[in-house]
Amino acid sequence: MTEREACAYSPLSLAFLGDCVYERYVRERLLREANMPVAKLHALAVARVCAEYQSVAFDTILPHLTEQEEVILRRGRNATGNTVPKHADVATYRRATAVECLFGYLCLCGNEARIAELFERIWTETKYSEKE
Repeated sequence: MTEREACAYSPLSLAFLGDCVYERYVRERLLREANMPVAKLHALAVARVCAEYQSVAFDTILPHLTEQEEVILRRGRNATGNTVPKHADVATYRRATAVECLFGYLCLCGNEARIAELFERIWTETKYSEKE
């Protein structure tokens, strides 16, 4: 799909796809790093997929984005109509949605290498705390 075609989707639709793409990267990375019980894998995944972590990841990748990627990130952050979970404030949730929007956009454009590059930055440069 072309960038123009991918941009035709709403930011929340892109985030819908991006949520899946991002979580797949997290789960695969955790599994490859250690063979452990599923409950432990799940807890570690939740810590890296939650809105709070993705909001911090927003700041991690922002300086490394192209102009077009920044546009997509802003569209995702400014999207309205999404409900905010009780455990996250509006700003945190919107920044998390922005990251998911970008991942969805890059997926539709077939830019798996760029997704992997950004994910690697997030994984290595964003601090997280495991949810107990």
